[in-house]
Amino acid sequence: MSTTARATVQHEDARVRVTRWDFEQGQSTGRHVHAYDYVVVPVTDGRTDVIGADGTVTPSTLRAGESYARAAGAEHEVVNAGDAPLSFVEIELKK
Repeated sequence: MSTTARATVQHEDARVRVTRWDFEQGQSTGRHVHAYDYVVVPVTDGRTDVIGADGTVTPSTLRAGESYARAAGAEHEVVNAGDAPLSFVEIELKK
């Protein structure tokens, strides 16, 4: 099994990029930094571990249909920490 989750850009234009992430248990986004503020909208319920640049792990619970605003600039990695597949959509608000 791949350790990297599948990311599919659903839409992109000058103002916004919409990416769907599909994770199996234990899969990760890999370490990255968002250039723009963004919103996470879970498609399924799930648990994640967000790993910061300093290695700090922050557990998070995502609920389908809710939205979570995030600021640009922080280096991180997101790992599916649950026992089921996880999907969410990221909407990056380009400036």
